[in-house]
Amino acid sequence: MLKVSNLSHDYEGKGKFVVKDISFEINRGEIFGFLGPSGAGKSTVQNIMTGLLKLQAGTVTYNGKSITNISKSFYNRIGVSFEQPNLYPELTGEENLRYFAGLFGVPTTRPAELLEKVGLRGSAKKKAGDYSKGMKQRLVFARALLNNPEYLFLDEPTSGLDPSVAAKICELISEEKKKGKVIFITTHNMELADRLCDRVAFLDGGIIRAMDTPYNLKLRFGSQTVKLTYRGDMKEELFDINNEREKLIAAIAKKEVSTIHTSEATLEDIFIKITGRGLAS
Repeated sequence: MLKVSNLSHDYEGKGKFVVKDISFEINRGEIFGFLGPSGAGKSTVQNIMTGLLKLQAGTVTYNGKSITNISKSFYNRIGVSFEQPNLYPELTGEENLRYFAGLFGVPTTRPAELLEKVGLRGSAKKKAGDYSKGMKQRLVFARALLNNPEYLFLDEPTSGLDPSVAAKICELISEEKKKGKVIFITTHNMELADRLCDRVAFLDGGIIRAMDTPYNLKLRFGSQTVKLTYRGDMKEELFDINNEREKLIAAIAKKEVSTIHTSEATLEDIFIKITGRGLAS
């Protein structure tokens, strides 16, 4: 289990906290989504959890052991995929994976196998600097899996990918979940979070505004609507299922209906309702 308790961080030491009193835990075989716009504090939390930023206040523990007491061997147990690809541009895709594999003190997966998984087998001998943004993103994701990590940290894992490739990456993430991995995803892509995550936390202004399963958040804060389109004038009318059920039934009984469409609130709708602003704010 990965547990974060009362985590706060102030870059300047002047009482201006980028994240404040953050608490959550992630169990094995669970995908946890950290959702929010740029500047919300997502990367700060991830960097503290992975040891890239020094812990200032609060605790971060892995199976009860504080990150402040973890040895260098800890990095054999984690995999990190950054949104901004940090690769060696003059090395090929395969050479990049071979180099990073050599940094671990545990057995690693063969680069050819990982490149096959992410659809880069045909570009294995191509310099990483000549890769497109999406190809670099896939190579960084493959690198995160090299050491078969227990804990997987993914920052915007489908950024820059076309829909079919993004779907493949989501499939690979789900496979890692089935292996019992602890998976932490930071993203502002609510559709991705809704598809993959068992639980999500809405981060805004460095504070967790809500945390639950996507389904429960929609149930608590969202509304289900029905849109009727009438024959003849083709006028449309919306009804809230929870509050306007009798009105909906009456409209169907009295008017000639052409089409009926149902819809529910998205995670983005819920985020806007809770925080008062969109993901691009």
